[in-house]
Order: sequence, then structure tokens, then C-alpha cells
Amino acid sequence: CCKPSSLHPLLPPVHTHASCCLLFLGPACDCLVCLLIQPISGAWLCSKDNGLSGRHLQLSQALNGLSDRAKEAKEFLVQLRNMVQQIQENSVEFEACLVAQCDALIDALNRRKAQLLSRVNKEHEHKLKVVRDQISHCTVKLRQTTGLMEYCLEVIKENDPSGFLQISDALIRRVHLTEDQWGKGTLTPRMTTDFDLNLDNGPLLQSIHQLDFVQMKVSSPVPAPPILQLEECCTHNNSATLSWKQPPLSTVQVEGYILELDDGNGGQFREVYVGKETMCTVDGLHFNSTYSARVKAFNKTGVSPYSKTLVLQTSEVAWFSFDPASAHADIIFSNDNLTVTCNSYDDRVVLGKTGFSKGLHYWELSIDRYDNHPDPAFGVARIDVLKDAMLGKDDKAWAMYVDNNRSWFMHNNSHTNRTEGGITKGATVGVLLDLTRRTLTFSINEDQQGPVAFENLEGLFFPAVSLNRNVQVTLHTGLPVPEFYASRSAMQ
Repeated sequence: CCKPSSLHPLLPPVHTHASCCLLFLGPACDCLVCLLIQPISGAWLCSKDNGLSGRHLQLSQALNGLSDRAKEAKEFLVQLRNMVQQIQENSVEFEACLVAQCDALIDALNRRKAQLLSRVNKEHEHKLKVVRDQISHCTVKLRQTTGLMEYCLEVIKENDPSGFLQISDALIRRVHLTEDQWGKGTLTPRMTTDFDLNLDNGPLLQSIHQLDFVQMKVSSPVPAPPILQLEECCTHNNSATLSWKQPPLSTVQVEGYILELDDGNGGQFREVYVGKETMCTVDGLHFNSTYSARVKAFNKTGVSPYSKTLVLQTSEVAWFSFDPASAHADIIFSNDNLTVTCNSYDDRVVLGKTGFSKGLHYWELSIDRYDNHPDPAFGVARIDVLKDAMLGKDDKAWAMYVDNNRSWFMHNNSHTNRTEGGITKGATVGVLLDLTRRTLTFSINEDQQGPVAFENLEGLFFPAVSLNRNVQVTLHTGLPVPEFYASRSAMQ
């Protein structure tokens, strides 16, 4: 008549008693309920009301519900203990990730620090070199001037009037010429002692102070692919301008765009612009090259698919002018920066606006003025070439300098290949840079001047000229390859 209930296993067994148990005078069993009802078993025999049996059933059922809660509590405690262990493991992993990310930032800052220190050192060496060169130059001039003064004093002491008259005119002209050479700017330092560099660390410090954890929650979908606006995309010389927009019906918020170009040879794409603008001009591309361009949009959620790919063709030949921004201060510009001269007796350097690292390029310089047989130099140079010395005096330039009778090639102050034939007013000097064969060749009046001047050229080169106040030249660009070179290439 007794059946065990499903109470918590730690509690004594409880039985559900049928009404027949009430007729049994002795102990039904030693369970909790039976023991509780023993003192009143006699009362059951006398009582005609069986309500007490219903209370017994209610209590048994209540104990069953409590048993279920106790079982759930035990399982919940196991879950909580597992969470404690998981939190500890996740904390160790997260701290390691945080340390790694901060260490990466510190490493990047240290690398940038080394780069900035290198720039300071280069600026230091450049300033010292300019000042030392000016010291040497001024010392030589001072020595010459002092010697001339001493010689003049000796001539003034000359007692022979006829001898004095014979040399006085030439000596006076020489004195005036020497005085002119101490012209404006000669006794002015070419370099300041200050380091005009100011480290702008404010934005970085602000970013560090704002560095915090971000809960990555997807709040919106990724943007749709942008649409390239073909009517506004174009190329000019070795620059490409691209324009794009979001699809008209797109409502997804866009935070910025990423523009990518390949290398002009069908190679891998690379990022050339990241920002909010929808138009970008990319400079410094190769001439006579075909580029592929594509763009994608991004927001906090992610990055859109790419737009359709656009193919762009850069100019076959280069059109450019001289660059006032990179020229020496003594250079004088006219004719829309195509004609240059100088206001100094010393050689000064001016570069072209366009740099070349690939392809075949030819330009000419016509001699508009040529007085007193100076020796201007023509060729190519790096952007950081010395601007206050003849082209080719340092290792940043490859040049031909020429006077009225002959020419020489010069690089790193080394002179080679003296060639007969010079320039006069109206002459034309041609410069042919072939970066496919990595050579530099010169011509005078459309005839090749000397052998191939330089070989194994590699890198970025700018057209360059050095001249003084006795020379004026005009630049001519966008020219075809000269016949002497075209015929030689055909034979090869």
C-alpha cells in the first residue's frame, strides 16, 4: 500500500499512503509520513472524517515540488561553478590579447620614433653640409679677393707711370668683376640654424586617452558596392582622376571608401586612398601604362563588395614644365614656367614637375641666351639633389655639361667622355631617358652627343637643368623619340 515518492535523494523516503493504511493499527513503516501519523492513528479509528488523509496527500505533493526545485538548484550550482572557471580562463586569454595589442602599438610607436629620428639626423647632416660648403666657397672667394687687393696695392705703389697705365684698365675691370661676384646673397647664410620641425603628437595623445573597449554589435548591414561615374573619370599625363557614388536607392550608412589600383602591369591591387570623399586624383603613375581601378565602401559593420573594375590608360608621352616649388631661389621663371634663367653667377638647379620611373621619355631645351661662354648642365636628378651647385656635382644627378666647344658627362663630381662640339644661342640640347634599357643619352641639334652617357639607371628621376645668369633656356616636351635613337632601336 506504500509507494516511494521522487523527493530529493538526500531526504528520507516519503510514501504515499492509500486509505487502507488507516485501518492498520500498528506502524505502517518507518518512513517520515508514517512516523508522523502514528500519534494520531487512534484518532483515525474513531474519526468518521477522512479530511486528514487529504492533508497528507497535499503535503506529499508539496514536498515533491520542493524536491524538483532542490534538484534544479543543485544543477544551477554546478553551472555557476563552471562559469567561475570559464571566466578565469577567458580573463587570462583576454589579458594576453590586450597586452599583445598594446605591445604592437608600442612597437609601431618605436618604429615611427626611429624614422623621425632618422629624418632629424638627415636634416642635421644636410644643414651641416650646406654651411660647410658655403664656408669653403666663401673662403676661396675671400682668398682670391685678398690676393687681388694685395696685388692692387703693389701696383698702386708702382713708380713707372707707363707700366701702371698698361695694366690699370684690366685691373680695374677685374676689381669690378670680383666686386660683382660678392653680389646679393653671397654673404647671406644659405641655411638657418633652427630645425623647422614640430612634432604633432596631439592627435595621437588624444587617441591614446580615448583608447577603450568597443562592444561589437551589428547594428546595420554592410554598404552596397559603389558605382564608378565613368563620365567624371579621366587621365592626364601620368595622373588619374576617379569619381564614384552610392547606388541611388541605397539607405545604408557609409563611413568611407577604399580606392585600389593595380601596378599598371596587371599585378596585385593596392590601396591608394581611404577616406570619405567620393573623388580622388592619383599622381605619379607610369606613362604609357594601363591601370585597373576599383572602389569599395565600409561602415562599422563591414566592407561592401567591390565596384566594377575601370580600365585607365595614361598618356603615351609626357607634357610638363619646370617646378618653382623645388627650384633654387635664384632661378627666374617665365613663359608659364617653361623658360628659366638665373640671377646669380653661380650655378643653380631647377627640376621638372614630373618624375619618371618607367618608359621612354625625350625632351629638349632650346638655348635662348648664351653669354660669356658658361657651361650649363642638362640631365636628370633625384628630388633631393643639391640646388646650389652644378648638376652632377653630387650622387643625386646624372648630367652633361657643355660650353661653346665641347661637353662632358658628370655624376658624383666625376667627369667622363669629353666630346667635341658645343652650344651657342639657338642651339637645342636633347635628353633621352630610356628606363626600359635603363640608359641616358644626350644630343645637340638632334645629333647624338658622345656615347650612351649613363647605364643601369633605376628609380625615380626628374628632368633637371643647372645654369647661371649668362644662360636662358626654354623647355619643349611631348616630343617623339629622335631619329638617331629610333633607327638604332629598330636595328637592335
